[in-house]
Amino acid sequence: MPAISVLIKPASSLCNMSCDYCFYCDEAEKRTQKSFGFMSQQTLKNVIRKTMLRAEGMISYAYQGGEPTLRGLDFFKQAVAFQKQYNKHHIAVHNALQTNGYLLDDTWCEFLKENQFLVGLSLDGTPQIHDSLRHDRKTGGATSKRVLKAARLMDDYGVDYNILTVVTSEIAENVADVYSYYREMGWHYQQYIACLDPLEEEHAKTSHGLTPELYGQFLIDLFYLWLQDLKKGKQPYIRQFENWVGLSAGYGAEACDQRGTCGIQNVVEADGSVYPCDFYMLDAYRLGNFNEDQLDAIDNRRKEIGFIERSHKLDEACKSCGYYRLCRGGCQRNRDFDAATGLYKNYFCESYKMFFEKYYDTLLQLKRI
Repeated sequence: MPAISVLIKPASSLCNMSCDYCFYCDEAEKRTQKSFGFMSQQTLKNVIRKTMLRAEGMISYAYQGGEPTLRGLDFFKQAVAFQKQYNKHHIAVHNALQTNGYLLDDTWCEFLKENQFLVGLSLDGTPQIHDSLRHDRKTGGATSKRVLKAARLMDDYGVDYNILTVVTSEIAENVADVYSYYREMGWHYQQYIACLDPLEEEHAKTSHGLTPELYGQFLIDLFYLWLQDLKKGKQPYIRQFENWVGLSAGYGAEACDQRGTCGIQNVVEADGSVYPCDFYMLDAYRLGNFNEDQLDAIDNRRKEIGFIERSHKLDEACKSCGYYRLCRGGCQRNRDFDAATGLYKNYFCESYKMFFEKYYDTLLQLKRI
């Protein structure tokens, strides 16, 4: 078995923030059990043991939520200990943590640095925009100051981190201010993820949702700013753009939403249940449980439900599009099913067309730099 990817939710859907657009709150509400509480040490052991012993070459563990740090630092120390215990084949192990930063302190940062965790820090633009979207769960108050404190602490300890920003309408409409603020803060590694509409509901019906036109203009505006800095040799690393440049040069995309088809993921809820994707952690997509099932049985269930195969079913207009080489049809989570054809089309198709009509040739030129 090749490299294995595991995403673990140590605290299930529990969180100390309340974010207006949270996709996982939506998912949790649409399954039989909203939260599975905290992952036990025995479940953690089973997850790591059953994946570590099967991996070849490399394995990656990412911790997400909800808010994973609610589980406590000792849980993560135990995770590292289990990794060392079961690394019988001496493979490379990569750890990542996606966090809102609320609980990060000196002790956390010492651990993250010592164990070479890559941290994704969730932050949505300027403090004003951030605080309008991401609220303290207990008080309903602002959260940006504590998140910024976490960023400064990670800087002090030399922790590798990037800023993850959910592109809501508020972010899209203020992209120049956001980009300038990130530059001012010295954040050179950035990810921008389009805000997800509630699963299997109408698009852009929430106040923070995106229309294809707005998202397309966001991509154009952000790329322009990035390109100006690129010409000066001072551009930040923006994953989406870097992947498109790589694709134009004939390389594969690192980001799963830019590969065109879903990959093999093992997303683990706190009770040990496994799902094929973080965006589809619903009862119908449950593949098994690491407390009961071996990896082979989990992968067999993946084939039974045809999760990956479904992502191949793009409509012909998409596959024949001149921009398909780079677009690849976008993320499956943003695709809409056409019952008449049995195929899918991405909701943001027009967004990508807007962007590539303006910058496709530029991306092809950048591959030579």
